[in-house]
Amino acid sequence: AWSIERPPGDTAGCTFCHTSAEERCNTCHQRHQFDPAVARHSEQCKACHWGKDHRDWEAYDISIHGVVYQVNKWNPTEFDFSKKLADADYVGPTCQYCHLRGGHHNVQRLSTVYTSMGMSNADRGAPLWKEKRDTWVSVCDDCHSPRFARENLQAMDEACKDAGLKYTETFKVAENLMLAGMDEPMPKDLAPDWSGQHIWSLKIGAYHDGPEYGGQPGESGEFRMSNCSAVERICFESVGYWQTYIMKGMAHGSWNDATYCDGSFGMDRWLVRAKTFAEEAIRLSEIEKKVGINWVPQEFWKKGDWLDELTGVKIVKEFPGKTIFDLCPEPGWLDTHHAPAEEVESLE
Repeated sequence: AWSIERPPGDTAGCTFCHTSAEERCNTCHQRHQFDPAVARHSEQCKACHWGKDHRDWEAYDISIHGVVYQVNKWNPTEFDFSKKLADADYVGPTCQYCHLRGGHHNVQRLSTVYTSMGMSNADRGAPLWKEKRDTWVSVCDDCHSPRFARENLQAMDEACKDAGLKYTETFKVAENLMLAGMDEPMPKDLAPDWSGQHIWSLKIGAYHDGPEYGGQPGESGEFRMSNCSAVERICFESVGYWQTYIMKGMAHGSWNDATYCDGSFGMDRWLVRAKTFAEEAIRLSEIEKKVGINWVPQEFWKKGDWLDELTGVKIVKEFPGKTIFDLCPEPGWLDTHHAPAEEVESLE
């Protein structure tokens, strides 16, 4: 969704990985070598799994596990990459050792990823997540005790819970501005989002619908990072960048990074930015009322300049009254939480 609201040149880093790259063997095995020993190195994951909103490589590389890997990876007695993953006896974990456990190529089969990379304010100790947590512990206890693994899971949960509180507060600052008519520009003043809607875009944390948010009952805006007000962008980065990095850092043993850099300290900065923006907007609104100024958004927001040929605007122009959800090839195609039936059967 975030890719198709930007020009293609802006999103090369998204489309390169999220198209054919994730469907080809040579993404990991390399076309001109196709050597399993090469594919077992953590760097093979680095081409795609790093960056602002999914900083897996950074979290791993700076962690104690990543440091052990980097200083020992050329020592065949510590990392014998000629062995199959099922027979691997490394001095420290690689990406592949944990995420492709035993050499199984279905990464989701033993994935420890859940609750939207930490963005969902969920009770991760709930029964719903028991299988995922037990799987996580079963991987860690190759080298650590189950107690140690569960303590680290609890530490991650506490970090994510604190991050969720900060994001919720940031979200409420933006929501209150919008409801008071002080969010500049408002959804109705913007080019449509990627789905062709003019609805308030911040839906993570709560699905807001109804006329006060610009839509009809049951409608909810799509989270957007482009052509939106500054406070909405702050909210996007707070949860899409900093909150995910807190979980990634804690999950990979990069505890410093979960706090410093772009972790919890980053969320603190963005919360203060949101509050500062709101305070200035409220003060400016009061001044405008006293002097009789009626602010009108500039034309830039309505057409989005380079956005005018992208998905949302094209839908509005070519299919009036429709959204991308009306134009879906089949129901549920945007729901990424359900695997194809045949894949589910193979797992069972």
